[in-house]
Amino acid sequence: MLKELAFWVGIASKFLLRSTRATAVLSLMIVSAVAAMIFLSAISLGVNSAMIRNSVELYPGHITGSNIPGHVSGEALLAKGVKRVLRRVVVPGLLSRGDRGESLVMIEVDPREEADTTALPKKTVEGRYLERGEPGVYLSLATAEKLNVHPGENVSFDSGKGGEGLSLRVSGIYQTGFEQLDRGVAFCPRGLIQLESPVWSAAVFLEEGVDPARIIAVYEGALGGDTTFKSWTEQMPDLRQLIDLNYVSMGIVLVLVFSVVSLGVGCAFVIFILKNIREFGIMKAMGVTPFETALLIAMQVVLVSVAASCFGLLLGGVMTWVFGETGIDLTHFTSHNRYFTVSGVIFPRLTFVSMLIPPGLALISGLAASIWPAAIVARQKTAHILRII
Repeated sequence: MLKELAFWVGIASKFLLRSTRATAVLSLMIVSAVAAMIFLSAISLGVNSAMIRNSVELYPGHITGSNIPGHVSGEALLAKGVKRVLRRVVVPGLLSRGDRGESLVMIEVDPREEADTTALPKKTVEGRYLERGEPGVYLSLATAEKLNVHPGENVSFDSGKGGEGLSLRVSGIYQTGFEQLDRGVAFCPRGLIQLESPVWSAAVFLEEGVDPARIIAVYEGALGGDTTFKSWTEQMPDLRQLIDLNYVSMGIVLVLVFSVVSLGVGCAFVIFILKNIREFGIMKAMGVTPFETALLIAMQVVLVSVAASCFGLLLGGVMTWVFGETGIDLTHFTSHNRYFTVSGVIFPRLTFVSMLIPPGLALISGLAASIWPAAIVARQKTAHILRII
């Protein structure tokens, strides 16, 4: 069986080598399609990664933990694959200035750690970000407008625990484009609000490629109780859906492109076969069966598809590597998109699966395209072909 298959592969190779120009045109079409689809897949994956990176690095992290007991340190959450853990204390209360007030959540943070890890300080529109130890507050633009305050002015925060309100000076005002951060939230340096054994919240930032579900399972096994952890997919289901939509859209594009390629390959092979109908007629007269004829044509398509796909894979990989190093700046097209609030630069990237799909589709579409020309030869009677000759 293998010997017979090797024989037909050799015959198919000779057919292709003899028709150099036709083979080159077919190969160029497949090379272009595979390279373009690999690069487009890399861009799609790069866009998805950029949206995730922009969203988690702005403030929340890949995992958000709440109701963590005060005796648990941030270092206790540094599992394998965790890059950094930020400790935050959430205190609900009333922020007021004169006769104006707003109920919100005051979040105590370490300004230096936050500035080193998150991009929230970069969203400052007035004033500056917080500094350690200062009695300052960092407000959203919506809150500042409601209280009619500006950087340098004082506001009062009352946590409802009794005693006088805490006087804070507005250090800066920010705007992110995310409703969760732009309304009902304010920030102050850690330690300003006196609390007894406070529980705290964590923002966990992971290394590239680490599965948040695995880290959450480790945390839940170690802490348990009322402590809860949620990944970015639970915190931002709209982003998760948008990424899934990108995958579906890319899949549709791949199928459409290779459907067109399949049609082109089929038409080209019909012309190729009609041009060489004499050889096929002689082969049929010598006793070559319709199955063997179909196998010969399929082998030609497979050889062209495999060779061209390898070149297309190489070309697409090189393009991805070049743009993956420099990045593609889409700031002009994403300036009003909240999932690109940190940076509009995307870095195309490939996965093992995304590299295999375009060549695989090229091979499948090529085999589908071989059915038409194979059927033409198989249905022609030998006497009719010889009379045409």
